[in-house]
Amino acid sequence: MKQTNNEVFNIRKVIAASSVGTMIEWYDFYIFGMLAKTISTQFFPEGNPTAALLSTLAIFAAGFIVRPFGALVFGRLGDMIGRKYTFLLTLILMGGSTFLIGCVPNYSSIGIAAPILVLLLRLLQGLALGGEYGGAATYVAEHSPSNKRGFYTSWIQTTATLGLFVALGIILLVKSGMSDAAFNAQWGGWRYPFWISILLVGVSIYIRMKMSESPMFSKLKAEGKTSENPLKESFRHKGNFKMVLLALFGAVMGQGVIWYTGQFYAQSFLENTCKVDFEQSRTILLFAIAFATPFFIFWGWLSDKVGRKWIMMAGMALAIFTYRPIFQTFLNDTKYEIPKAIAPMNLSIETSLLKGTQDSLLISTSSYILPDGKKFLSKQVDTVFYTSGELREGKLTIINKTLSKATYWKFIGLIFLMILYVTMVYGPIAAFLVEMFPTKIRYTSMSLPYHIGNGVFGGLVPFIGLLLSTTYKADPLIGLWYPIGVAILCLVIGTLYLTNKIDKNVND
Repeated sequence: MKQTNNEVFNIRKVIAASSVGTMIEWYDFYIFGMLAKTISTQFFPEGNPTAALLSTLAIFAAGFIVRPFGALVFGRLGDMIGRKYTFLLTLILMGGSTFLIGCVPNYSSIGIAAPILVLLLRLLQGLALGGEYGGAATYVAEHSPSNKRGFYTSWIQTTATLGLFVALGIILLVKSGMSDAAFNAQWGGWRYPFWISILLVGVSIYIRMKMSESPMFSKLKAEGKTSENPLKESFRHKGNFKMVLLALFGAVMGQGVIWYTGQFYAQSFLENTCKVDFEQSRTILLFAIAFATPFFIFWGWLSDKVGRKWIMMAGMALAIFTYRPIFQTFLNDTKYEIPKAIAPMNLSIETSLLKGTQDSLLISTSSYILPDGKKFLSKQVDTVFYTSGELREGKLTIINKTLSKATYWKFIGLIFLMILYVTMVYGPIAAFLVEMFPTKIRYTSMSLPYHIGNGVFGGLVPFIGLLLSTTYKADPLIGLWYPIGVAILCLVIGTLYLTNKIDKNVND
């Protein structure tokens, strides 16, 4: 059925209002992960940076782990009182929590209270996000015609990546205007992205207040057919609970690990394992996201034509077979063996130079002498640019590598490829989930598997990846076996049990 101009205009307003708010919630949620290394130095005691980073990533993961509980709480509210006011509430909770994280004093000021407060605020963020996505996706889907449901809901799918894009952009913009010391100070620039959040949330609240309720939910409410107990109907009804499990193990958990490997673990790997420069590691991701984001819309549109299942399964299969070669390339292209002729026996190389380039290298120094005879002394850590010459005594620790132009764009291409997999598994999934469940319990039924798959399976990717790589140091790529293993399981179940048929009758 052809849409009228007025219907097209209305659905565009719905998409814009829903997408802006959801994007801001993702921005709020992800700036913590983007600044994990800096946050680890602020809210944990000095002396063991690896333990501090692991603790920070654990707090980051905690926000994901509680998302299913948010899905239950806010999903129930959404199915009982409506979509609009429920995800308006989640937006307020998310924005307030994010702003307050930027106000917590560091460990040196208030001790153990600092990480505890950050953890509590992070848990609030997770609860809020657990209620946001299901509401936004359901709201858009219930305004969409069946033959364009994949296309219209795919705009919601772009918001997570756009939120990450905005987070990266604001962090880089803030950092470009100050020194590293000013950015990483106790009340330094790293806090600004958290404070800016409150302004973005205010704009989104204003927009969402002008939205009307979903027409399908309004109709159910007027007829007195809304669910009195969405949790019971979603999870104690055998047929519906079976669909919840199938959604989780056949689609969403695989989608979750691919999302966080391509857009989080990759950036963490470049920065912490490959030691790529802070700004370069983030602009690599920034460019890749910008190039790949339109494909969310493309795969959503295509899913209306050919079905959702095989697009998602293809994205998982490609990730399974190419992750290790891609990450091995990152390692190979950031490795350099110093010639033995200029490497004295007492030189301890903790990380290697960039292979085959003349790029500058930021290092930390203890007492040592460069060939020109100039001696550098440090009480703790000094930084110098060291590009050539023989290090005659002392110890060299490489902090950052600046990639050559060719390598930089090669890495953008590889990250783009991984985000392309993300668009394949994520673009069609909102329409896929909406079509699995009836209107009166849709918010609850689709939110839980989505947030278990993304929050638990996906959100743990950076933490488990780093934990495995620090425990089993012989294989720097061992952290990839977790997302690969989850994706394999999901691919098998999804291939065997999911249907590729598009359900055009979701308005019951």
